[in-house]
Amino acid sequence: MSETIVITGAALNGADAVDIVIEDGRIAEIGSGLSRAGARVVDAAGLIALPGLVDLHTHLREPGFEASETVLTGTRAAAAGGFTAVFAMPNTSPVADTAGVVEQELALGEAAGYATVQPIGAVTVGQKGERLAELGAMATSRAKVRVFSDDGFCVWDPLIMRRALEYVKSFDGVIAQHAQDPRLTEGAQMNEGTVSAELGLAGWPAVAEESIIARDILLAEHVGSRLHVCHLSTAGSVDLIRWAKKRGVAVTAEVTPHHLLLTDELVRGYDARYKVNPPLRREEDVLAVREGLADGTIDIVATDHAPHPSENKACEWQAAANGMVGLECALRVVHRSMVETGLLTWADVARVMSTAPATIGQLDGFGSLEVGAPAHVTLYDPRVAGVFTEADLHGRSRNSPYLGRDLPGQVQWTIHGGLVTVADGALVEELGK
Repeated sequence: MSETIVITGAALNGADAVDIVIEDGRIAEIGSGLSRAGARVVDAAGLIALPGLVDLHTHLREPGFEASETVLTGTRAAAAGGFTAVFAMPNTSPVADTAGVVEQELALGEAAGYATVQPIGAVTVGQKGERLAELGAMATSRAKVRVFSDDGFCVWDPLIMRRALEYVKSFDGVIAQHAQDPRLTEGAQMNEGTVSAELGLAGWPAVAEESIIARDILLAEHVGSRLHVCHLSTAGSVDLIRWAKKRGVAVTAEVTPHHLLLTDELVRGYDARYKVNPPLRREEDVLAVREGLADGTIDIVATDHAPHPSENKACEWQAAANGMVGLECALRVVHRSMVETGLLTWADVARVMSTAPATIGQLDGFGSLEVGAPAHVTLYDPRVAGVFTEADLHGRSRNSPYLGRDLPGQVQWTIHGGLVTVADGALVEELGK
């Protein structure tokens, strides 16, 4: 249940300290010396107030893979990381390729309450790449789907990709592409390069990502439709997006926190927590994607939160599943890789982790801290630091690459539509109580 809340002394997007009044689930007033009789007062001195974070790329696994995650556990993890909205990828069982399935996911999110869940619809039936899914039906359903992706699989057929771009143009939708040429990555186990050669593991070459991005940029330009590139990971991909934007192509791109910080050198220990798709790349790629995010070539940070049961990771490298959980630590990793390095300000962080993803996904009511807007707020303490442990994980899976690693900062408060989901750094176990 929404309550009246007065946040005092928070640095708005890292700038001047302000007070924020929340009433009836909305931001009622922003200023100084504010108060309300009987309100819950949050002393935010030293904390940064950001618009509630929005993740355009998560895997919540429900329906069908509840051993890995559920909508409830996934949104609890989201809230712990400061997220107030998450877009759920369609690789569930059944695949989210019909209005019925996306509406089910929407309802599960509403019941959980920790964060708004916006379903992403599959581009093709069953994500098999053979024929278009019910794009129009999903768009006009109660879920109002605007983002479509076969993530986990590439829409490899250029004719199918063209038709999808043409179809979603009619309602200003966007195709979010998992850029991976399947023929160039058959049996791939890690980034193709010096480390893969030394370890004798089959490589995943940068060109497999870059060739699909180049093709899709040309298709999007030809059709005049919107393209979004998922989890961009190479220096060459950054160059391609930069080139496309100079041409005026309607393309946006995301980078994950792990591609901003981790490199393929970590694979030397054969710890499957570091196995991910696209794979961890070279140091040169990490520096390039950081620069691309800093100069606006890359639009957003998205977690690609991909939970797996322990048995799918606690095995030999070749048999292990791809993916990492990332919701709880995303803001802290961006703090380390982008803010501490001087590449982004906190206002920039608000843009790439809230405003821009909400805009790309057409999620109304998110991405801003303004009077009259729904009260989605994240309060972050940048002054503290600590070792990331399993106690920081609130989802169902434990496959984090950051366990045992020092990370800065802590999410102290998360407020979703006026409802407190994290208070004083602790997840609220029973919402509305």
